[in-house]
Amino acid sequence: MNANTFKDLATGLTMGIGGIGPALAIGMLAARAMEAIGRNPEASSKIQSAMILAIAFCEAIAIYALVVALIIKFV
Repeated sequence: MNANTFKDLATGLTMGIGGIGPALAIGMLAARAMEAIGRNPEASSKIQSAMILAIAFCEAIAIYALVVALIIKFV
């Protein structure tokens, strides 16, 4: 096995592990938000805006994982 094989393996693991966390977090966020809206429909606009902000932060973590994977792959 050469260095390129290890780089490819590290890139795949970085994206796999770095993507599963935000995916789970976004799923839990959406589930809890839908639950909260179901209990209190009048507060749906406040819940939705907070949910979108939290999802953006979770997506930022996935983008960081992508950047690290690209650095591993091409540097």
